[in-house]
Amino acid sequence: MSNTPAQAARQELTGFTGELIGPDDAGYEDARAVYNAMIDKHPALIARCADADAVARVIAFARTHGLRLAVRGGGHHGAGLGTVEGGVVVDLSPLKDIHVDPEARTVRVGGGCVWGEVDRATNAHGLATPSGIISTTGVGGLATGGGLGHLTRKCGLTIDNLLAADLVLADGQQVRASADENTDLFWAIRGGGGNFGVITSFLFRLHEVSTVVAGPTFWPIEVSADVLTAYRDFLPNAPRELSAFFLHGTVPPAPPFPEELHLRKTAGVVWCYTGDDTEAAAREMAPLLDALPTPMLHAAGPMPHPDMQGMFDGLYPPGHQWYWRADFVNEISDDAVELHAKFGAETPTMQSTMHLYPIDGAAHDVGPNETPWAYRDARWASVYAGVDPDPAGAERVTQWTVDYFEALHPHSAGGAYVNMMMDEGQERVRASYRDNYDRLARVKADHDPDNVFRLNQNIRPAPKPHFETRP
Repeated sequence: MSNTPAQAARQELTGFTGELIGPDDAGYEDARAVYNAMIDKHPALIARCADADAVARVIAFARTHGLRLAVRGGGHHGAGLGTVEGGVVVDLSPLKDIHVDPEARTVRVGGGCVWGEVDRATNAHGLATPSGIISTTGVGGLATGGGLGHLTRKCGLTIDNLLAADLVLADGQQVRASADENTDLFWAIRGGGGNFGVITSFLFRLHEVSTVVAGPTFWPIEVSADVLTAYRDFLPNAPRELSAFFLHGTVPPAPPFPEELHLRKTAGVVWCYTGDDTEAAAREMAPLLDALPTPMLHAAGPMPHPDMQGMFDGLYPPGHQWYWRADFVNEISDDAVELHAKFGAETPTMQSTMHLYPIDGAAHDVGPNETPWAYRDARWASVYAGVDPDPAGAERVTQWTVDYFEALHPHSAGGAYVNMMMDEGQERVRASYRDNYDRLARVKADHDPDNVFRLNQNIRPAPKPHFETRP
């Protein structure tokens, strides 16, 4: 009787630095779980790698045995691209080293860290680097796909603050990519996702961000069109220190929200002013607030930056059913406003939501070809997220998400933020990288010609030129 992949790995990977977990092991069910409970895959082997050498050995093992390979940092991807049915998962969770250099204003981060860990370490020095909006998100997936969040307008995307990375390539080679080393690879990993290798360590630039003035403002869903109209006109003219994303959602039935607002559908804005000057923050928020009816709740106040980053963690723990769709948006037309209002009123569950994240300000300081992120001219990234803790609600939230997306997609710029896409096919991937796709495909051909790293928003290797030989 032939060995299972897990048994073969234990025999072949002697002295492995980490943990090898197979379907017969006691911890397998916990080890295979990812953030989105709609994803239910059963890897043949989960390899928790404690160093880059372990990563290289697992890649070689998977290739030798013809097994598909997935790479997991935080496991947050909506489409479950950090796991694989019947294949091998490179689980980076043991790679937790974080080193802050406050003088150089940099932080070196292990590939298995989540953003909350990084935020707390850097905040101890009054510093931060841009990331997302949920602190349990893995560093690796978010950083390689772009990195969009509360600090984007002030400090740029996460990829704009990536200074270097250490990678294990498909052939097991360990390399560093930076502005001075492997420059094509460095260009590609700043937005091209996990297509080019397994990143075991990141080096990020830090900014002086310690306390922020942050929190939500909620209006009744019935005035959603008015709120979105005022928001679209207000935010592009606001200073970079002020970020605000628009949302449709439901007020959670828990503190700190007043009981009379619990479970009310809402149109809202989530603020983040980078600085501790509450009066300045109030002045900058005032034009939007003054243009609208008195909100049900205005709860923006000073807090440490990591608290802002973790504000949504309790609402979105691991284990919910998720279905996402996304688009880049240049302009929010009156017709789009009305469609948003319609679908916002039909939000199917408390956790389901739509967000419009601003991507102007510092994100527009970088050219469309300087990184793979091709939509530097877009002003917003929209995401439609159907979410339900109950598996019985999966079909309902999926349908709402798809209907919402399909109604608004004609009003979009065409592509989408790859970290918020499901597994939607090559045409959608190409549309999201625009003219940068062909260069990405050439870099892919140089570093992963066999497409070993294909469980992602996949960049297919460019075919090698064929030259005819004449007699």
